[in-house]
This record gives sequence, structure tokens and C-alpha cells, in this order.
Amino acid sequence: MLLEIHPESPQARLIEQVVTIFRNEGVVVYPTDSSYAIGCMLGNQKGIDRILKIRQESAKNHYFSLICQDLSELSHYAIVDNPQYRLLKAILPGAYTLILKGTREVPKKLLMPKRNTVGLRVPNHVIIQAVLAELGAPILSTTLKVPGYEAYELNDASIISDVIGDHVDAIIDGGACSMEPTTVIDLSNGAPEILRKGQGSTTLFE
Repeated sequence: MLLEIHPESPQARLIEQVVTIFRNEGVVVYPTDSSYAIGCMLGNQKGIDRILKIRQESAKNHYFSLICQDLSELSHYAIVDNPQYRLLKAILPGAYTLILKGTREVPKKLLMPKRNTVGLRVPNHVIIQAVLAELGAPILSTTLKVPGYEAYELNDASIISDVIGDHVDAIIDGGACSMEPTTVIDLSNGAPEILRKGQGSTTLFE
């Protein structure tokens, strides 16, 4: 199912349709402030397996991120101290993937082994923000990658539909994404560590 949703004024009925698909254990491809992503609801093991099959990866070699609506929701799933909270408040929503210690709300199998950390995002994109607000829960997500296809080919919803349309429940066409990856910041050991420089500014972390 290809859903054309306006990137600045999302149609409420289409947002509700996407939320229903997520709640019914569906898998959805959606635009973000970096690239197109693919996700399902937390606890949807069948959805996770379907996503891994599309990416042709095993669970042992891949980690998902939790996509949260705001810092308040993020703090429900990650341990954030006061200095970190002030720092995150200054950059979120934005094109960052943050590595933090997970709380008990995060299933153990989603935590990085031995470190008990989890990746989290609060994307700055109107469509997914509208979905998250209506859903009232985070999305378990990863960048859309399909073996044999270049990244630029997966920045067009119609091409994505041709490639994996039969393997997902919905593809949101919100226009082209920036394609620049997120900046990855590890905050799990106190001092910020920049693991990857991407679209998000690293000025506050340097």
C-alpha cells in the first residue's frame, strides 16, 4: 500500500490509517529527516523478522533504534541524567541517533550485549511526528536498506514500492529525504563520544 502523505500538512485520515497498521503488527516504510526508514511497533517480533529478511541480516548482526516522539518519551526508555537532559533538549528533535543506557522498559534482546545500551531517535520530520503523536508509543526502526540497491534508489517511494511493496504493509510517500545519515552520539559513559558525523551538528558535543 502506497500512501501519499503531505510532508508539511499530513492528512489526518492517512495518519490514522498508518497508526492502525502499526497497531495491527504491520511493517511500515516512512520518511525521516535523514533517509527512508522501516519500522514496526515495539514487541512485534514477526515485524522484526520481516524487516531483517528484507535487509537480509540476522538478529545477531543488527540493532534497531527506538523512534520516540519527544524527549519525555525517550527518557522513559533511556537513563538520562540532568546534564544530558539539558543537552538533548537543545538538539531534539533532530537528525541524531543517541546511544544511552536502557531502562527496564526496553526488552533485553534489544539492548546491546554487555553494555545494556539502546539507540534512540527523535526525528524532525512532520509526517513521522504526526504518526508518533497519534500512536502514543515508540516505533522500533532501522534505515531502509535492500541488498542490490543503491541508497539513492531507495529515496523514491514509488521505486521502494516496486522493490519491496509485497513485503511490507504500507509505504509512506512523503517526498525525497535528505539522504545524509544521522550523527551518532554515544552518551552511555557520561562524556559524549561522537561515533559518526552526519547531518546533525556536533558543535555542542565537541
